[in-house]
This record gives sequence, structure tokens and C-alpha cells, in this order.
Amino acid sequence: MYNSFKSVSDVFSKEDAFKKMRSFAKEADVIDQFPTIFPELKNVAKVKRIEKGVLFLKVSNSVWRNELKFKSGLIIEKINHHFIDEIVKSVRFTA
Repeated sequence: MYNSFKSVSDVFSKEDAFKKMRSFAKEADVIDQFPTIFPELKNVAKVKRIEKGVLFLKVSNSVWRNELKFKSGLIIEKINHHFIDEIVKSVRFTA
């Protein structure tokens, strides 16, 4: 019999069996909070998905795509700093 019980949040946040699920949850948080982190891009860029650390952004036109390519390092840094974890490693843009 167990001597002590663990809370669900402790098990979820620390057990290796839930590592992939934690990753999916963090990626979903990035998708949900992108407009909050970048309110200036709300009408310009929308997150389509995140796969293996690659953030896919749909951009309204090619001018904005080129502008955001130059700022992709800042976008990655700001997202990872906001979540205090390296969730996004690169950004890809689509029109």
C-alpha cells in the first residue's frame, strides 16, 4: 500500500508517461494565447497548428509574410519567454 498520495497535477506535471500529453497541452496553449501575446497581429496572422516545435502561421498577404520572416526570431523568443519553456523552435508562414 502507498504511504503517500500524489495530486493529479503532481502526477501530470512530473511523470514521464505524460510527457507527450504535456507537450500537446503547451502547444494548444500557444494556439489559444497567440492573440493575447501578439495583439498587434490579431488581424494579420493566425496560428494554424504547431508540429514538432514548428509554428505554422497563416498570414493575410505576402507583404506581412516578409515582414514577419524578419521578426520570426523575436516571435519565437517572445512565445518561449511567455511560457517559460522552449515550445517553438521555428516559424513557417503561409499566405
